[in-house]
Amino acid sequence: MSQSSTPKKPIDSFGCFDTLKVGAKTYRFANLAKAAKTSLGDVSRLPVSLKVLLENLLRHEDGKSVTKQDIEALVHWQKTKTSQHEIAFYPARVLMQDFTGVPAVVDLAIMREAMTKLGGDPKKINPLAPVDLVIDHSVQVDVAGTASAFKTNVDLEFERNGERYEFLKWAQQAFNNFRVVPPGTGICHQVNLEYLAKVAFTDNQDGTDWVYADTLVGTDSHTVMVNGLSVLGWGVGGIEAEAAMLKQPLSMVIPEVVGVRLKGKLSEGTTATDLVLVVTEMLRKKGVVGKFVEFFGPGIAELSLADRATVANMAPEYGATCGFFPIDQETLAYLKFTGRDSHQVDLVEAFAKAQGFWWDLKSPEPVYTEVLELDMTSVRTCLAGPKRPQDRVGLEQVAAGFKKELEGFKVAKPNIEASVKGQAYTLSHGSVVIAAITSCTNTSNPSVLIAAGLVAKKAVEKGLATKPWVKASLAPGSQVVTDYLAAAGLTPFLDKLGFNLVGYGCTTCIGNSGPLKDEITAAIQGSELVCASVLSGNRNFEGRIGPDVKANYLASPPLVVAYALAGAVTIDLSREPVGKDAKGNPVYLKDIWPSNQEIKEALAKALTPEMFRRRYSDVAKGPEQWAKIPSASGFTFAFKENSTYVRNPPFVKGMEKASSLRGDVVGARPLAILGDSVTTDHISPAGSIKESSPAGAYLVSKGVKKQDFNSYGARRGNHEVMMRGTFANIRIKNEMVPGVEGGVTVHQPSGKQTSIYDAAMQYQNERTPLVVVAGREYGTGSSRDWAAKGTYLLGVKAVVAESFERIHRSNLIGMGVLPLQFKGGTTRKTLGLKGDEVFDIKGVSGLTPRSDLELRITTPSGQSTSVSVSCRIDTADELEYYKNGGILPYVVRRLL
Repeated sequence: MSQSSTPKKPIDSFGCFDTLKVGAKTYRFANLAKAAKTSLGDVSRLPVSLKVLLENLLRHEDGKSVTKQDIEALVHWQKTKTSQHEIAFYPARVLMQDFTGVPAVVDLAIMREAMTKLGGDPKKINPLAPVDLVIDHSVQVDVAGTASAFKTNVDLEFERNGERYEFLKWAQQAFNNFRVVPPGTGICHQVNLEYLAKVAFTDNQDGTDWVYADTLVGTDSHTVMVNGLSVLGWGVGGIEAEAAMLKQPLSMVIPEVVGVRLKGKLSEGTTATDLVLVVTEMLRKKGVVGKFVEFFGPGIAELSLADRATVANMAPEYGATCGFFPIDQETLAYLKFTGRDSHQVDLVEAFAKAQGFWWDLKSPEPVYTEVLELDMTSVRTCLAGPKRPQDRVGLEQVAAGFKKELEGFKVAKPNIEASVKGQAYTLSHGSVVIAAITSCTNTSNPSVLIAAGLVAKKAVEKGLATKPWVKASLAPGSQVVTDYLAAAGLTPFLDKLGFNLVGYGCTTCIGNSGPLKDEITAAIQGSELVCASVLSGNRNFEGRIGPDVKANYLASPPLVVAYALAGAVTIDLSREPVGKDAKGNPVYLKDIWPSNQEIKEALAKALTPEMFRRRYSDVAKGPEQWAKIPSASGFTFAFKENSTYVRNPPFVKGMEKASSLRGDVVGARPLAILGDSVTTDHISPAGSIKESSPAGAYLVSKGVKKQDFNSYGARRGNHEVMMRGTFANIRIKNEMVPGVEGGVTVHQPSGKQTSIYDAAMQYQNERTPLVVVAGREYGTGSSRDWAAKGTYLLGVKAVVAESFERIHRSNLIGMGVLPLQFKGGTTRKTLGLKGDEVFDIKGVSGLTPRSDLELRITTPSGQSTSVSVSCRIDTADELEYYKNGGILPYVVRRLL
């Protein structure tokens, strides 16, 4: 897997290259302290995250992508605490999960085809940096609450995804530096934390061993979890990840760094989940989009590595590029405990101390753009919901808050109940129909998993049971979780409450919650009930968790168990009973909630380093079903015309050696006018495919039965499905069609109401360009490249929004779609947009980063209004991507 991340002939203007001896081995490295003593200047109080970037620049200085001026700009940051200077970042490695990884590998395959057709060398399309793809997003909770759930779900996973897995097996043999971690191993972020991450990365360049900071980008926004282990990295779209694989630098403006001083420690009964929900609310209110967040202060010493990973994981939810923790004694202890060899641990310590990456209570406070403070003793038990992860609600406020939220769900009958056919119970607004211990956020944290098991044990011993309408599930982030739950003797109690193992992967949090029972679905739909899910995940956006569940709450694993017992979010668990014991006496949450000491003792007995060593000793082997999948050979992939999973997309078809000039957008029509906080789930859903949707109709036309539709996420290798699914979320609200939910628009000038896909195809036939108009925080959420790819395939030339989330803005540029931002208080509302206007965008041919363009809007009556909009192409590299029609043709042309 080793390929150098270090240039062959770095310039070393600051005389920084030095040697580091650890044990019997000697390494070459870019020594920040040595550079500081020559001409670089003091960098001792630079934020640690920026020190990592500085080391990256020093090691890659070539006078072109990285110049002496770039390095000096990062040092100068200490004076200004902000910068508009653009730098190039070369991550050491790339991490993928299968939902985003499959289309990325498809892109590599078609780039090879394009290179061949243009007379270039297709072998240049090959990862030059190590790539790990972890298959973790494909398992669904089809079956839950039974001892056979795991086997059944895995069998169905392989039955549905055989084509995709065959394609990934081809990729593993076709590309260098490309490793696939098979299904059933765990969630990519937890596998990264427990096994893949090195903290100090090493490789051999021309016979010399180098050591440098372990850095990465990943095709999942929660790649940031590994920042809890002091590994700097963040989520990017698949198209950016492909550039990183090919050793193209990722362009970025030197970020502002917000320091969060932690003090105190968590109170008895509170969890890391409660902490991260407080952090998420606090930082969303502050506004940290596009910024680094770095945690420091005495409170760090009170957090386990798993707690830090929990906080780092939700950086996309609080809006930051990353949430970074420095290296300290706890980092070393975690590396030892998870089975890293002793030399690696010694290397991490020596390297961190040599570079000034090390933290202890005596460390000087770094210089930050801004400092916030959080006293962790103030954290209380809480949840977040029912629609956004930043909407924190205290446990005592959930029931009352839900009743208020019913107004937002436009409920016709606030007190309605629905009897469930064939069952001796009724459902009502607020009934919990999904209770899922899922996602990388919490299943990477043994303390909250053990707490959930102890709640289950105490509940069973008191005679409590999960309510019969609740679909409960346990989907751990790694196989180690089931090992220590079993060793602690807690598995039987979780099983008794229906929290049987359903699979190792990202299930409910990504929308793979599987179907509810038919009779429950019928009751919900028939009475238009607003039912709820409670999950230990990081995302609860509209339409994400399940099509029949409108209210979704994020919570710690022990609270998930508690709500499964209570069966409704309308019960105030802070004062009302969770249920009744065998004698009919009320049982309260405090009666089954474990103490911190109980959790600590159970962990000490159950969790051992040997569990990690054993589970990761042969990580590439996978289950027997993986071994049976045939592996195609060959340098290029033979796409099958009849495949409904992996098809040859048109992104580089017909491209020429030279790029053509991008001109003004003239005569465009709006495809959709959207509000605030439109997420990538709204733009490109990952969950179930409705039979009546354009994507469902396409699959039916190909002979696919409804039960074999799988999900949008699993179908990301098929552009025909994904472009039909773009803007097809069942909860998206297009203001051109007031009062209607779903992927619907109005074609102009005919005035015909139709699906967004069908309208887009009609516009393409008419050669009419399209725009999308939106409010604030457009593209919030997952680093979903299909939200940009689908937008491009529908014919959208520009998105005009009040503000953009970082990853989606970048992805739009990567597909050649122009992101424009309203200025000076102008919005779709102040312009009075209805959707029947014509849009012209002037000045495109003379674009420069962050330049202003003219947006001219003409009504059907002929009245025109012109406003100035800011081009959100922020860097010179991004401008090159746009000029080339996207990053894929840009990379092909550059490698030619």
